Amino acid sequence: MKKYCLMVWQMFMIIVLVNSKNPNGFINVDCGLSRYESPYLELNTRLIYTTDADLVKSGESGRIDKIFETMYERPYWTVRSFPKPERNCYEINTERKTTYLIRAKFLYGNYDGRNTVPSFDLYLGPNLWTVVEANSTAKEIIHHTTSQSSLQICLVNTGSGTPFINVLELRPLDREAYRTPSGSLKMLFRRYLGNPEGDMIRYPSDVYDRYWYPLSQQKQLIPITTTLNVYTKNEYNPPETVMATGATPLDANASLSVEWIVEPPTTQCYPYIYFSELQTLEANETREFILYLNGEPPNILTVFKELPTQCTDGKCVLQLTKTSTSTSNLPPVLNAIEVYTVMDFPQMETNEDDVTGIKVIQGTYELNKLNWQGDPCIPREFLWEGLSCNDSDNSMRPTIITLDLSSSGLTGVIAKAIKNLAHLQHLDLSNNSLSGGVPEFLADMSSLLVM
Repeated sequence: MKKYCLMVWQMFMIIVLVNSKNPNGFINVDCGLSRYESPYLELNTRLIYTTDADLVKSGESGRIDKIFETMYERPYWTVRSFPKPERNCYEINTERKTTYLIRAKFLYGNYDGRNTVPSFDLYLGPNLWTVVEANSTAKEIIHHTTSQSSLQICLVNTGSGTPFINVLELRPLDREAYRTPSGSLKMLFRRYLGNPEGDMIRYPSDVYDRYWYPLSQQKQLIPITTTLNVYTKNEYNPPETVMATGATPLDANASLSVEWIVEPPTTQCYPYIYFSELQTLEANETREFILYLNGEPPNILTVFKELPTQCTDGKCVLQLTKTSTSTSNLPPVLNAIEVYTVMDFPQMETNEDDVTGIKVIQGTYELNKLNWQGDPCIPREFLWEGLSCNDSDNSMRPTIITLDLSSSGLTGVIAKAIKNLAHLQHLDLSNNSLSGGVPEFLADMSSLLVM
């Protein structure tokens, strides 16, 4: 009977997974999940999560303490930790020239029994993204991929405990949404108004799986809601549940204000502001108001500010003020707001042809060098063993100029992928067990000086 029940359960799970499908382009990674448990259906979102086993080459699997499992969704339960080396990187295939919402989630949950929450750095490619130092936190960034067909998310040990991660999520966004002249967008906060005791809202209510939390301080506001359908179809696609609630000032003649602090004070930020009229207005009623950001009317295009804002002393104040015209007799209304800070990533990734070439070489010779993770050249302190690079020109991508694989246990012939390293000047393959002659393509490499 037990065997029969197990078979029925397995059949049920197969049917559920077959009938469930992630939205186009969604990537859901349960870090530390064993291959035998992958994939599975997360019951609240109906999203399918898979193991990270093929996305990272190092680390150890663990599980949070059972007392935390009832408090968090299943993707949080497993952990991948990285006792060594110093930098450990996930490599995730992505679409070129695509804007992604990238979310990394961390729950220490005393997985190692030490009751000591570590602190470590999180990198996006060769650039520092943020510092992780809380027991439970999620880090989110909106990033536009360029010519590269993959991106790397790296955890770096800074001497304050072993880095770990629970979940990685990537969500492709509309190409026209969250456009900036430069840089990526690091989320500061995302809030909706009208229900201070409301739940967090995410997928499937939000097609992009953004996390919306209620604004807690709404004492001077009057909530307004509607049960009618609210049109939300534009490039930002705010969830209808968010846009169906809002708030107006308790005093109809007062301004509606939202404040936030940025650090350091010179940080630039983008506020994205959402409005929807939720009340049926009478013929003699008009709602007209002006937006002020730090006392200045910003250049608003639909729901967001076109250019980033730098707030005085790091304190930002958004005010919605009823116009003084006689035609406006209703207070301002606000449904939701997102605020992001601008992150300019100064380090350019290594030349794509060089990266492709060195990875093919790594696969050809089955090289298991621990620090061959992440970008081969940048940052310099994580330069791959046996390489040297030219990164002197900040306007150009770094290139590989030296490849030293001496005494590396190589067998077979000299890999053709070496010719992809078009800027290579020094090549050392001595003290290996290579067979065959010196291939002609090496003579055709004009940059190669020493072999």
